[in-house]
Amino acid sequence: MFLSVLDIFKVGIGPSSSHTMGPMIAAARFLEMMRTSEQKFSGLKTSLHGSLAFTGIGHATDRAITLGFAGLTPETYNTHEADHLIKKINKTKSVSPNGFKQLKFDPTNDLIFDYETQLTGHANGMVMMATDVTDRVVLRQVFYSIGGGFVIMEEDLNIQKFSDDYHKIPFPFKSATEMLNMSQQLGKSIAEMKHSNEMVYHCTSELENGIARIWNVMRNSIERGLNTAGKLPGSLKVKRRACDIYTSLLAEQGKNHTAPHTINDWISVYAMAVNEENAAGGQIVTAPTNGAAGVIPAVLNYYLKHVPGATSERIEEFLLTAAAIGGLIKFNASISGAEAGCQAEVGSASAMAAAGLCAILDGTPEQVENAAEIALEHHMGMTCDPVQGLVQVPCIERNGLGAIKAVSAASISLRGDGTHLVPLDSCIETMRQTGLDMSYKYKETSLGGLAVNIPNC
Repeated sequence: MFLSVLDIFKVGIGPSSSHTMGPMIAAARFLEMMRTSEQKFSGLKTSLHGSLAFTGIGHATDRAITLGFAGLTPETYNTHEADHLIKKINKTKSVSPNGFKQLKFDPTNDLIFDYETQLTGHANGMVMMATDVTDRVVLRQVFYSIGGGFVIMEEDLNIQKFSDDYHKIPFPFKSATEMLNMSQQLGKSIAEMKHSNEMVYHCTSELENGIARIWNVMRNSIERGLNTAGKLPGSLKVKRRACDIYTSLLAEQGKNHTAPHTINDWISVYAMAVNEENAAGGQIVTAPTNGAAGVIPAVLNYYLKHVPGATSERIEEFLLTAAAIGGLIKFNASISGAEAGCQAEVGSASAMAAAGLCAILDGTPEQVENAAEIALEHHMGMTCDPVQGLVQVPCIERNGLGAIKAVSAASISLRGDGTHLVPLDSCIETMRQTGLDMSYKYKETSLGGLAVNIPNC
C-alpha cells in the first residue's frame, strides 16, 4: 500500500472532492478514452447515480461534468473561463475539447440524474457515454468517485488494495500496528518512514515543492475566508461568518479579560474560513476531502500562530504524518461521506490533524497513534446530511469542531505515554462497519437528518 502525500492532499476546487472534482476528473479520463479509440464520435451523455444524483445539484456535479467534457480539470480551473464556457455550452448545446471539433452535449437533456438506479460498486456512480451520428452509444464507461478526488473505473473495483507498489517502498505498513512495530524496531518516526517511502516516487525537490504548494494553497484559503464577507451561493443564503468572527477576535487581542477558551474560537474560525471558501467554489486542498478541507489547515495554522516555539520547518513533518494516517483510513475503511457518512470525512481529517500536531509537538509514534485514535473514535457514527445538498450546513461548523477535537486529542495523548485501550486499527475497522450499517439516508443523500428537519428548507 502506498498513497503519496501529494495524492491525499490535492489542490482542487469546491464544493466537493467526490461530487465536483471526481466527476470532472472522470470526464477528462473519458475524453482520453475517446481520443485513443478508433470510433467516430458525435455526442456525449452521462447519468448520475446514488449520492451523485441526490446531492449532485447542490454539489455542482452537473457543472463539473459539463466543464470536464469541455476540457477543464481541477488543476487548470479558472472561474472566469468556466463561467464563460457554461454560457457557451448552454447556448450551442455542444462542447469542443482538445482533439474534437465539436461534440453534441446539452446539459439539460444529456446529463441525467437517475434517482432510481443504484450502481453496485460505490454510492458515487456515473455512467459516461459517447454516441455516433445516429445517437447510438458506441462507448460506455462506469466511473466511481470514491472520495478525496479519487476516481476508479468499474473494472478496477476488484483490484487488490495492496498492490505491487507495497513491495517497492522501504517501509511498507498496511496497519497502524505494523507502522508502530516498524517504528520501534528501526527507531524512526512515522514522518521519517513516510518520507523514505515518498522518495521511491518523488525526488527531494519535487516532494518539498509539492508540500510547500499544498501549505501555500491551504494558507491562502484561510486568508481569503477570513477576509471575505457576504453570502454563500445557493438557495440557503448562508451568511459568511468567518470574517466577522475574525474581526471580533482581532479586536479582543491583548485584552486581559479574554477567556482562555477563546483559543477554540481561533481554531474554529480558521477551519470555517476554508470551508466557506470551499462552499463558494474556491481553490482549496482536499484534506482528505473538500467537505473536510478546513480541519487540517486550521490545526496547522493554530500551531504556527499560537503555539510557543512553533516553526514552519515542521510543516512537512505534520503533513507527512497526517498523510500516513489518512492512507491507513482510506485503504482500510473510507474517506467518503457517501460511503460511510461524515465520520469518514471530518472524522478522518480530525484523526490526521491530531496525529500531525502530536508529532510536531514531539510526541512519540505511540502517542501519535493514540492521538489519531482519540479523534476518530469521537466522530464515530457521524452522519452526512447536508441541507439541500449544499456543503454548508452543517459542514462548515463541523470542520471547526473537528479541528478543536484534533487539538484536544493531541493534547490528551501527550499527557500519557501512548498506552491506551482501543488501538487505531480497531477504531478504523469500527468506522468501516458503522458505515456499512448506516442507512443510506445519512450518507450524503440529503434524505435524512438535518436535511429534512430544518423548517422552510
